[in-house]
Amino acid sequence: MLVGLTGCILPIIPGPPLGYIGLLFLHFTERFQFDSNDLFLWAFIAVIVTVADNVLPIWTTKKFGGSKAGVWGSTLGLILGLFFAPVGIIVGPFIGAVLGEMLNNNNDKALKAGFGAFMGFVFGVGLKLASTGYFAWLFAKTVF
Repeated sequence: MLVGLTGCILPIIPGPPLGYIGLLFLHFTERFQFDSNDLFLWAFIAVIVTVADNVLPIWTTKKFGGSKAGVWGSTLGLILGLFFAPVGIIVGPFIGAVLGEMLNNNNDKALKAGFGAFMGFVFGVGLKLASTGYFAWLFAKTVF
């Protein structure tokens, strides 16, 4: 569960799937059992949140007027930001989208696209924290 919660902040670690796996480990013990419908629902939530986390920054960058250069810049900014964690993970997509748009001669849209990339990142982290936090709460409530 703790690794899952950490994965909500670090993009390399898949937080919601790890949180769900924590619930599965608990389910397969002799002392605790969950309803199969709940397990399927939680798996669905983990998959949807993980997909949304990967799609949201791209979607919001485009929605805020970014081009493919802004999307690529945002992605590269996130990857490079990993080396300067935790601040780099937060500002990397923004800086990458701005630079991508500037290199593509879209200076007037650069800041707006960067803001879109940042908002997508924030929404994705929020979704991951909410779902994985819920999984951790279920785990703790069941065990304690």
